[in-house]
Amino acid sequence: MSCQSKTRLLTNVALGCILTLSQAIILVSCTTAGGGGLSKDDNLAAAGFVERPANNQERKTMQARLPANKFLRRVNGNTVSYVYSDPAGCNCIYIGSQKAYDHYRQSQQQRRILNQEEWVAQDYNDDLWDWDAWGPSISGIYGPFGPGWD
Repeated sequence: MSCQSKTRLLTNVALGCILTLSQAIILVSCTTAGGGGLSKDDNLAAAGFVERPANNQERKTMQARLPANKFLRRVNGNTVSYVYSDPAGCNCIYIGSQKAYDHYRQSQQQRRILNQEEWVAQDYNDDLWDWDAWGPSISGIYGPFGPGWD
């Protein structure tokens, strides 16, 4: 086998590995980006919202008047309540206090921060990895994507 054939074979194997790794990262991110496996229902319940099923005609009619999958705020004197309608999921509404709503929003913000941290680039240190095998460097970037890249 010629040196050029070995180089192409090595390049094809490495590209295959990179592609497989990329697909794995995408699959993992798809499963974790939604909240670590918890459903919206679970997150609402964990925050202190109470589920009320639309299990009779009166409740179904009232639920139909609410926008789906949106928080609505209701103020009655000094009491603030939040309602979240989920007709397609649980066919129910969730009712929560200001404290439950704040807790839910805080947990969602923390979840977004954790998801963003997963996307932060990681340092790669491998003495056996040969960047030069991938082609010349781009000015200011050491890697396989410079001029002459095949």
